[in-house]
Amino acid sequence: MPTHEREITEPVDLCLPDGRLNPDAVGWTRRPLHRANLRGWGRAKRWEYWGIVTPRHIIGIVASSIDYAGVHGVYVLDRETGEEIARDAVVPFARGAVFPDRSGEGEASVRGGGVAVGVRQHPGGSRVRALAPGAGFDLDVEIPLEEGHESLGVVIPWGARRFQYTVKDVGRPVAGRLRLPSGEHEIGEGAFAVLDHGRGKWPYRMTWNWAAAAGPGVALQLGGKWTDGTGMTENAFFVDGRLHKIGEELRWDYDRDDWLRPWTITGARVEAGFRPFHEKVARTELGVVGTETHQCFGRFSGRARTDGGTWIDFDGLTGWAEEARQRW
Repeated sequence: MPTHEREITEPVDLCLPDGRLNPDAVGWTRRPLHRANLRGWGRAKRWEYWGIVTPRHIIGIVASSIDYAGVHGVYVLDRETGEEIARDAVVPFARGAVFPDRSGEGEASVRGGGVAVGVRQHPGGSRVRALAPGAGFDLDVEIPLEEGHESLGVVIPWGARRFQYTVKDVGRPVAGRLRLPSGEHEIGEGAFAVLDHGRGKWPYRMTWNWAAAAGPGVALQLGGKWTDGTGMTENAFFVDGRLHKIGEELRWDYDRDDWLRPWTITGARVEAGFRPFHEKVARTELGVVGTETHQCFGRFSGRARTDGGTWIDFDGLTGWAEEARQRW
């Protein structure tokens, strides 16, 4: 059942010297191998998103530059009480934002609008620090990179001047603390982290689906819409840290009038059901720029087929599924 998509096994530059997409960069990887040597201004997007699921909380941290603005934010859901805390910031021209060219190396840092995020990456993992003093939010965690752990890197080619490199790293262990107005909470046993690392040059309008979930020995990474027609997908299934690439577009079924109704995500190698227990809605309107995201947290059921043809059940995995619509 291996994918038809090309696996890249050696380091490669994302762009040619003139800023166009390097054809040799189109493919997928099991570990970060691309250098995002983006050139030019106006359509470039860079971001680091970390999602953390604990038995008590679901946390989201985003640091991003869309050239003409930095859009940063912190979010936490208390799964016991349903209480949400969110603080978002828009910084003109992404002033002060720093992003490395490679996933897993260097430091990313942003500050402004009452939000500060820092990600320090080292061979043993990543340290993530996020502050929003006005919201009483303070996160400090270490996210180890276990030996042999694989992640999904993919280059999506819309054209020579419009393309995206993403790394989706699902099911990483995480330990540290979360301080909220309700008190300090330890993060450790039963928690996992997900990285969405993005670098690319995007069309003005785009819609995507994204789902991620993890549990002991199993993790899911599924996407849709934004990859249609490109010949590449961002779909994968992980068993004991090993990636099984799914090289087909999946069918996403959900109710845009009632986001908390059950979802299904299906294909020849994936049969996933998703039952949300909470919907997070995020909207940003900046004139000609706007975003709307419906991110639902819930539990997955179903199964996926490995490269060797074995079906693996993943009932009970906790994670999220979302639809995002962008004008940017």
